[in-house]
Amino acid sequence: MRAGFTAHIRRELIGKLKPLVISHCPFANLPDASSGHWGGGITAEHMHEMCWTKPELIAQIRFTEWTAGTRLRHAAFLGLRADKAARQVRKES
Repeated sequence: MRAGFTAHIRRELIGKLKPLVISHCPFANLPDASSGHWGGGITAEHMHEMCWTKPELIAQIRFTEWTAGTRLRHAAFLGLRADKAARQVRKES
């Protein structure tokens, strides 16, 4: 298991994400080539290799803290949530 993604969960998520695939990045703040302690950011070249989806599913993520660069530290997937719409999600403080 890698950060909450068991084989069963990965298969389930792929089935839910396939109908949401789109050809372009739906986020205004990418690319972000700034790097962190464990790796680099997303460059424009990387974006062409990625598979993008409509941001409609809500994941519940356990994490230790927000870094100074507004990234999650020690994040783990807990599951999908159906109790709120994607537009209602806000950054926890």
